[in-house]
Amino acid sequence: MSANIAEVERRREAALLGGGQKRIDAQHAKGKLTARERLEVLLDEGSFEELDTYVEHNCTDFGMEETKIPGDGVVTGSGTINGRLVYVFSQDFTVFGGSLSERHAEKICKVMDNAMKVGAPVIGLNDSGGARIQEGVASLGGYAEVFQRNVLASGVVPQISVIMGPCAGGAVYSPAMTDFIFMVKDSSYMFVTGPDVVKTVTNEVVTQEELGGAITHTQKSGVADVAFENDIEALLAVREFFDLMPENNRSGVPERPTSDPWDRVEDSLDTLIPPNANQPYDMHELIRKTVDEGAFFELQPGHAGNIICGFGRIEGRTVGIVANQPMVLAGCLDINASKKAGRFVRFCDAFDVPIVTFVDVPGFLPGVGQEHSGIIKHGAKLLFAYAEATVPKITVITRKAYGGAYDVMASKHLRGDLNYAWPTAEIAVMGAKGAVEIIFRSEKDDPEKIEARTKEYEDRFANPFIAAQKGFIDEVIMPHSTRKRVALGLRKLRNKELANPWKKHDNIPL
Repeated sequence: MSANIAEVERRREAALLGGGQKRIDAQHAKGKLTARERLEVLLDEGSFEELDTYVEHNCTDFGMEETKIPGDGVVTGSGTINGRLVYVFSQDFTVFGGSLSERHAEKICKVMDNAMKVGAPVIGLNDSGGARIQEGVASLGGYAEVFQRNVLASGVVPQISVIMGPCAGGAVYSPAMTDFIFMVKDSSYMFVTGPDVVKTVTNEVVTQEELGGAITHTQKSGVADVAFENDIEALLAVREFFDLMPENNRSGVPERPTSDPWDRVEDSLDTLIPPNANQPYDMHELIRKTVDEGAFFELQPGHAGNIICGFGRIEGRTVGIVANQPMVLAGCLDINASKKAGRFVRFCDAFDVPIVTFVDVPGFLPGVGQEHSGIIKHGAKLLFAYAEATVPKITVITRKAYGGAYDVMASKHLRGDLNYAWPTAEIAVMGAKGAVEIIFRSEKDDPEKIEARTKEYEDRFANPFIAAQKGFIDEVIMPHSTRKRVALGLRKLRNKELANPWKKHDNIPL
């Protein structure tokens, strides 16, 4: 018995040491934590329960049978974050560069299967050189097994990927199918083919950071959601973010106590809208003055800044917030904004997270580039997402709601439950100047007449009352009471029941 206990201890020590002290030191020298150190930061102290500690690879080619390390390059198991269950895997770059083998993949698949059985979120900490070349197609098969589970888990349990090192080739597609991707600046990157292959095939010279670094993916491509300065900051942010996530698609949103009164009045919102209709203002101010304690976790803040997406709480319960941002492109909807918000709305709907939409949108962004790049199809993604969503939807129009963009932004016609407008709202087919130039084109050479017609159009349509008369707006509310009206509305809608017609799945315009 004592010999067996000693053997357990020996094997456990080998597993804890991973690829050895030299490689651990190299990891630290890059400013990166090891796989196990990351889990210590991410999870509640003492809560981690490891699975498959002693699993080893089964490869016998290229002398691999001579090097076997317990755990095979990934630490897997479960733990808690602020007392809530989560399943995790953390790739260990000190063991074969964190490369994925058949056994490595089986370990990841096991925790994902367990998460699905019990309805708990999955967090993956990715730090891998990709498929283990020595195993050939077996490692590719391992990736495909993980991909399949990502797809089956989508919309059932939240999946969060944290890219904390290299993520190349087939390895990028698993994170791409998860719900949220966080990256670390200067130490993580994602690309399908690396700089050397790019140079060989296209003659383009590019660094890893330029090709697929955290800044590239959070600002240009929109592949990732947020970039953080280092491992610690990223992991602590994931803990904060996890608190906002439902456990699964049947659990409902989490709730935590708050001392922020639900009927708090914000008088400063009465002067948020500038007197000049073309002057921008920061929509973040409205969001932070509406949610509990001003706490708002924004996603993709550096990408498609003309629309804001993120999570906050109202009366302690998670809500998803979508808002046009007049500070960027006047709040117009373009291709990137439509894709960003469309995916966010679909996540909220899949996990029963109520959606609050703040609208100040002059329309879709015009231009040859937008049209040729498919604004029609991409804009339809956001329209489709809002139209299919059955969760509680509350909309507040603060200023402009013009043209088709008015329809798209959670209008009453797309089954908005409560659609409010501020007195400053302008709901019309287009702005007064453009409308008058079309309707009264015969008078375009008479500036005085055009000016009078513009004033007439503004008086008639540049307000919320025509829409309110038709029932498209439920109520014109004072800005200072926005939090109160939204909170009350969400309270009333908690038991909302609405179902779409039966279908295998929809065919969203991808």
